[in-house]
Amino acid sequence: MDFTFSEEQQAAAEAARGVFAGVAPDGVPSPSLTRGAVADDFDRALWARLAEADLLSLLLGEEFGGAGLDAIALCLVLRESAKVLARVPLLESSAAAAAVQAYGSEELREELLARVGRGEVVLTVAAHGRTGHDPAERAVTARQEGGVWVLDGVQTAVAWAHNADFVLVPAHTGADRSVLALIPRVHDGVVVAEQVSTTGERLGELRLESARIAGRNVIDADGAWEWLRELLTTGTCALALGLGENVLRMTGEYTGKREQFGFPVATFQAVAVQAADRYIDLRAMEATLWQAAWRIASGAPGALPASGDVAVAKIWAAEGVRRVVQTAQHLHGGFGADVEYPLHRYHAWAKHLELALGPAAAHEEALGDLLAAHLLG
Repeated sequence: MDFTFSEEQQAAAEAARGVFAGVAPDGVPSPSLTRGAVADDFDRALWARLAEADLLSLLLGEEFGGAGLDAIALCLVLRESAKVLARVPLLESSAAAAAVQAYGSEELREELLARVGRGEVVLTVAAHGRTGHDPAERAVTARQEGGVWVLDGVQTAVAWAHNADFVLVPAHTGADRSVLALIPRVHDGVVVAEQVSTTGERLGELRLESARIAGRNVIDADGAWEWLRELLTTGTCALALGLGENVLRMTGEYTGKREQFGFPVATFQAVAVQAADRYIDLRAMEATLWQAAWRIASGAPGALPASGDVAVAKIWAAEGVRRVVQTAQHLHGGFGADVEYPLHRYHAWAKHLELALGPAAAHEEALGDLLAAHLLG
């Protein structure tokens, strides 16, 4: 496999490193120190810097002020954001904008995308369904009444729901087709109740009660939701990889300095073997991530649909990031739980990413279904 990145993709990653260099993980609000949500809003100052660096418009075409890059470039930037626990809706807004660009009406694209790329409008996606275990598109019903769509249902754990301007909501019609409705956060028939993630960030339970949405704000193209879900899942894998890489780096630095019996604990075989196992996890996470991102970006055919590669990437990301942070906590000893040290924040974020858009077991089931439907060899 050749995972060499293009000059444009490398430039996006370099720009991201420059923007995120000023973010201190130990300054990220801690869920251990705050009752309820750690903050009312995401990091608007960082969001503005991302806009200035043209990192909010990576996937948008030049006609919308974007760079016209692909899922690989987005994942490179997301990887850097997770290393510093960046509190911004970069994945959700970028993925939603990409879906609008790929499947939305010309009117909707012209009205929305340039503003999203400049950071003036923030998008998010309701991707967890009613309970977090059922398909998201089954949680909301959509029916047409003339030129208007009427939506009813509940979506749980919507990231940044209290702060985004629009939520892209999957729903199903009476004909059992999936649609995507772009719903304003403040709108008749829309109620957002507060939930809190393991990271301490505010989530929203989105309740739709006969919410009437203009037809131009509803995407009914075949495959739109499936494509968006795969992009979101792959982006989540990129976040898990970046977080895990920084946690292993922190662990290496700590065990290299911490001494027992006159020697750094990193020189002990039991410590070195555990760290080596986690390094292998990260390399597997990386290889499966780029395979999934490449399938989405290129549309190249394979033995299985792209959703198979996405499932494999998510299985490794969910299991791998959990093992990495658990080993890090163990090798840090009591220091790993010190609220003055950032590792406990990474642990909380890792748990959220492990379960986001389905734990490993859910994707193992999906992969099994694909293998049963597509006989190999």
